Amino acid sequence: MANALLRDVCVPGVISSRPPSTEAFRNKLHSHALAPRRACRPLRSAIVRPSKVQAHATEAPAKSKARPGEKKGFVEEMRFVAMKLHTKDQAPKEGGKEAAPQPFQKWEPTREGYLRFLVESKLVYDALEQIVQQAPVPEYARFQNTGLERAGPVSTDIDNLAAEYSLQKPEPATDGPGNNYANFLREVSQSEPQVFMCHFYNTYFAHTAGGRMIGSKVSQMILDNKQLNFYKYDSDVKELLGNVRDSINEVAETWTREQKDKCLDETEKAFAVRNAQRMTYLQSKR
Repeated sequence: MANALLRDVCVPGVISSRPPSTEAFRNKLHSHALAPRRACRPLRSAIVRPSKVQAHATEAPAKSKARPGEKKGFVEEMRFVAMKLHTKDQAPKEGGKEAAPQPFQKWEPTREGYLRFLVESKLVYDALEQIVQQAPVPEYARFQNTGLERAGPVSTDIDNLAAEYSLQKPEPATDGPGNNYANFLREVSQSEPQVFMCHFYNTYFAHTAGGRMIGSKVSQMILDNKQLNFYKYDSDVKELLGNVRDSINEVAETWTREQKDKCLDETEKAFAVRNAQRMTYLQSKR
């Protein structure tokens, strides 16, 4: 490659970087020997300069800059990107967005709206858990029975709330947000495993933090401070998250940097879908 580059380089004092013919080179040396001492300088300059260009052309490419969190594992990279999508009031130290125009304290959720939110959420968790059970990509099998599964608990909550508050269980629309998202997950799980893993991570990990906080606030406002099964776990949540974190890191070690970046680039979409559902059914009276 260096030779190819040198053929196109024009160096002052040298017509071509290609070596001269033997006869021409001898003539150059002969004229150099007969010439006064002062005439040597242009020739010496002409001989030295191409070597500098060649050394420059063969330098090793610089290493790419490490991503934030990369040294701690890929999940830390995912966490860093996700935190930048939080508002400063949600995450004062790491949030990268301005405060929400309508803070949570001004939300006006209703029992009917919250029940619909749970119904739509169940469709998403059903899809995620069916996908890892079927494991169209072998690595998905590592995420079976993690203890983070939510489809069962949220199904129980839907039945209990409908009975306790005399609410009719809503029938989700085939083109509603829950079914649309579930169909999207099934599609990308087959063809784009890095994209699927981004949504898997953001859905389950966010639910254990911001999701439980919102659930607690909504319960205080409209459910007589009842704690739903949707937000309860049978084991220590930190331990469950740690196990899944380790599995994602190990799977990501087999990915190229380009595949990792594809996963990270999907974070904003995963974040936006989850927030859109919450705001649709919890923010205002419906």
